[in-house]
Amino acid sequence: MINKIAPSIAHALQGLTNDQTLLIGGFGTAGIPDELIDGLIAVVQERQVQGLTVVNNNAGNGEAGLAALLKTGCVRKVICSFPRQADSYVFDGLYRSGKVELELVPQGNLAERIRAAGAGIGAFFTPTGFGTELAKHSDGSPKETREINGRMYVLEHPIHADIALIKAERGDRWGNLTYRKAARNFGPVMATAAKCTIASVHEVVELGSLDPESIVTPGIFVSHVVQVPRVATQGGGFKKEA
Repeated sequence: MINKIAPSIAHALQGLTNDQTLLIGGFGTAGIPDELIDGLIAVVQERQVQGLTVVNNNAGNGEAGLAALLKTGCVRKVICSFPRQADSYVFDGLYRSGKVELELVPQGNLAERIRAAGAGIGAFFTPTGFGTELAKHSDGSPKETREINGRMYVLEHPIHADIALIKAERGDRWGNLTYRKAARNFGPVMATAAKCTIASVHEVVELGSLDPESIVTPGIFVSHVVQVPRVATQGGGFKKEA
């Protein structure tokens, strides 16, 4: 019997080892798998995992979530489109001191590079980034470019991952998932691009309860489902001083 419901986050993360690449969902404060990140931090500290590459839309803020993960010192490299905001001081400190590497990727390119990994696409050409520093490799060498229909394009490669951590709304024991509004964001593409996808859900439902037309991520892309309590999302951005 197929049953992907994991008894704990630690159990779902049994395959975590040094030097892996992790996709972590979320956009701003929407769809961040906070419970999975907290569980990841506990596992990282217990096993003394090092050298991780983390792929996310941003690089964390405040002291929680990705910022807390960065503080453990287990992250070697961050691949993201939006590394800095008002309270991203954890990443700022690590980056400026040379303790973490940054690969900056335009947001559309980031989503497409992840999607390409899940779709089996070897590489693709995009106009985004042409003529800028983003059209160079980390060593400063230029990326391949090509003129297509009179417009210049840059060759980008997929982002494959060992583990994806995503947040969904409902799931069943086969791993079929639905999402809640904007919390969907990067979750569906990340689920397809990792060898092991771990999804947190607020509700575990019986097989057949999810309308097949409403399932966004089919269970074939999901390795483990972890049920977590429903907690109100805290808004981000600037806070007015009292």
